[in-house]
Amino acid sequence: MRTRSLLTFTAAVAAFALSGVSPASAADNVLTTGSAGGDAVATNATVTASLASGTTATLYSSATGTTGITCTTSQFTATVDSNPAAPGTASETLTGHTFSNCTSNNVGVLGVTSVTVNNLAYTTTVASDGTVAVTPGTAGPIQTTVVLRTLLGSVTCVYQATNGSLSGAADNADNSIKFTNQQFTRTSGSSLCPGSGFWTAKYAPVATSDGAAVFVN
Repeated sequence: MRTRSLLTFTAAVAAFALSGVSPASAADNVLTTGSAGGDAVATNATVTASLASGTTATLYSSATGTTGITCTTSQFTATVDSNPAAPGTASETLTGHTFSNCTSNNVGVLGVTSVTVNNLAYTTTVASDGTVAVTPGTAGPIQTTVVLRTLLGSVTCVYQATNGSLSGAADNADNSIKFTNQQFTRTSGSSLCPGSGFWTAKYAPVATSDGAAVFVN
């Protein structure tokens, strides 16, 4: 009986070893590098991304139009605050978000001087289903200031997120985060700026500071 028990235990251990599973890898984290289910992204790690190759960031005056502002350069930087086991929701602090090389095809606008994201840092969450949410931090609402060169001189317009927050989607196929038609409302500034702006941008690949692509589990 003791011999049979020992053989059974030995066989079980061998099968477990051959499966390649260990207690440490049994539960993946929400954010990993290398692959889905890879190494966990460490707390306090920096993640960043620029616009996906061949894409632009746009702030159009309507959800279906093509009139407004187009930027060929944009980048965000965030710090990972928590990265629990999946399924779950990881949290980040969005510390930087920049736009440059912007143009406008609005009537009467000669050029774009700057597009500046205000009131950083923002709070960002990434859920296991790929849902990304950006909400205001303690500095104030999600807000962007646009400075335009016009026939009447320089004008400044301030836009705030209409719904108070922004929603995006993460995709492991290209390690991207995409925001589509996120609505902003002009809260101050010249009527030469549209009353509403619909922001669309795709960032890829999202990676850690050492260049490792980030996956969502």
